[in-house]
Amino acid sequence: MNVVVIEDEKIIAGELLELIRNLRPGYVVNDVLETVETAKKYFRDHRNIDLVFSDIQLGDGVSFEIFKEVPSDAPIIFFTAYNEYLLEAFRANGIAYVLKPFDEADIENAIEKFEKITQKRQIPIEELLAYLNRQTKAPTAKSILLHQKDKIIPLNTDDIAAIHLDKSTVKLYTFNNTIHFTTQTLEDFQALQLPYFFRANRQIIVHRKAIKDATQYFNRKMLVSLHIQFPEQILISKEKIPAFLEWLKNA
Repeated sequence: MNVVVIEDEKIIAGELLELIRNLRPGYVVNDVLETVETAKKYFRDHRNIDLVFSDIQLGDGVSFEIFKEVPSDAPIIFFTAYNEYLLEAFRANGIAYVLKPFDEADIENAIEKFEKITQKRQIPIEELLAYLNRQTKAPTAKSILLHQKDKIIPLNTDDIAAIHLDKSTVKLYTFNNTIHFTTQTLEDFQALQLPYFFRANRQIIVHRKAIKDATQYFNRKMLVSLHIQFPEQILISKEKIPAFLEWLKNA
């Protein structure tokens, strides 16, 4: 399977290449293209491409410009930090729309979609639109409900600085240094796909505005410090650092 990647950030490109190699060892990444103009020339000269992974926002424009000028029959998996390009991605032969920061599951799901389409050769437009909508439609809840004895207390998600799984208890740390307890799991919060939150590790989710700084740590990990009082060290694994830095820059 001949694959081309269009991405101008070397860290993200490297992370994606590693995921593709791990998930589909039989896929061959022929080239990594960094600009709109380079990609236009490449697609004029190469037609035997089976699949394209493409960032949308590049240094010299958006990748849709490539495929408007040089149409390609290859299905395209688009990835971006923003979700406003859905319709245009579909018009440009997009089959999946992955939001940054992506992880292994996101890329696996997109590849499975490509393989399913390849097997069927044709897919109803209604099914494709439904799939794309599922990929980008996130819940819009701005508050969560806390149950304290006979009271129900709404807590705005923007007030939450960090979420901590402490043994079997989930604690919510707010920006004014109060702590709330909840029966919801970290997976429940992650499923909300709130853009300002990042799953640092198995125990901790952090809010972008809560981050004071991040420094290099042992074993190529990264140590994150918060503006609030927090009882645990927050460590980012070396595998998650590229996604973390991308989120830190764009969130």
